[in-house]
Amino acid sequence: MTLDVVLALIGGYLLGSVPFGLVLTKPFGFDLRAIGSGNIGATNVLRTGRKDLALATLLLDSGKGAIAVAIAWALTGDVVAMLVAGVAAVVGHNFPVWLGFKGGKGVATTLGVLLATAWPVGLAACATWAAVAAAFRYSSLAALVALAAAPVYAWLWATPAHTVAFAVLAVLAWVRHHENIRRLLKGEESRIGKKKAG
Repeated sequence: MTLDVVLALIGGYLLGSVPFGLVLTKPFGFDLRAIGSGNIGATNVLRTGRKDLALATLLLDSGKGAIAVAIAWALTGDVVAMLVAGVAAVVGHNFPVWLGFKGGKGVATTLGVLLATAWPVGLAACATWAAVAAAFRYSSLAALVALAAAPVYAWLWATPAHTVAFAVLAVLAWVRHHENIRRLLKGEESRIGKKKAG
């Protein structure tokens, strides 16, 4: 592991661990960790009823993944360091050191990494999400399918390094969505556009 990769790993993790959802909602009297799933991502911010804050969280969470990648590329010019920074940013979002390693599920941050490192793959993943969401009305299922498809898209349109990195991101997403997967299998997952019972 080179120094560039080590620095990309550390820098990406620290940038990814910035809890934008928590930062944006706290001034308005919300504590995301005591709402809904307790996660710090845009989906949980939406449960506060503040669509504007949810959108801002989505953009900032996506942005920190893209920025981590951009900084690593600008400083090193190394594809591996760039991808390591992106994966580390998602890990930072999912397991932020500042919040006792309890963070979000990483979908928005992963999207930012996909778009910044291989935009055709990112766009294809977005299209996959939209298609699955429209067909089945489950946001979590759409995210899981889209991110699982990303390594396949990378194999077609990017490099082997991208394929490996996106496979790692897909595994991270599936691990973080274990509760959603359980609810999907039991038919208990809430659908898009419908309020969750209870």
